[in-house]
Amino acid sequence: MLSADAVCVQRCQEDDSAAFDEIVARYKDGIYNYIWRMISNRDDVEDLTMEVFVRAFASIGTFRREANLRTWLYKIATNLCVDKYRRNGLEKQYFVPLERETEDGKGSEPMELPDSTYDPQRIYDRSELQAEVQKALLKLPEKLRAPILMYDMEGMAYDEIAEALGCPMGTVKSRIFNGRAQLRTLLRSYVEG
Repeated sequence: MLSADAVCVQRCQEDDSAAFDEIVARYKDGIYNYIWRMISNRDDVEDLTMEVFVRAFASIGTFRREANLRTWLYKIATNLCVDKYRRNGLEKQYFVPLERETEDGKGSEPMELPDSTYDPQRIYDRSELQAEVQKALLKLPEKLRAPILMYDMEGMAYDEIAEALGCPMGTVKSRIFNGRAQLRTLLRSYVEG
């Protein structure tokens, strides 16, 4: 029996545009979050997320149905992020946005404070830790960042990551190990401070 992804791909290859809408609905949030963690620039994240699906739509006719759709989409996302880094030198920019875009898209507003029924100090500490982890992730080379995000944040298996990145499974394991070691070093001063 075919998986839900395989059925959607088959329908797409038979020119059923609603099937591609299902694929987008199923994967857009995960792809968006992955790209966000890779580059952390709202405008670029939205553009690259859309570009992932534009490229997938353009190539769906040649997609091998026995391949893993999720892996294929993450591979497209990874390649687009790497290309963006190379074009714009984003690896030199370390920032965490403190504002969010307004609903009408015409400006930005400060982020709202969380509900006061929660412990403000704990919430602050958690958000500060998340910001520090994000900054540390952005300092990692993309060859280490991508497998860590795929494994730890997206829950992908080693073999899926290896397929998405086009490298052996041993390399994936090594990159995750080395990336985590670098993250520990980068976060040591924060944790000890």
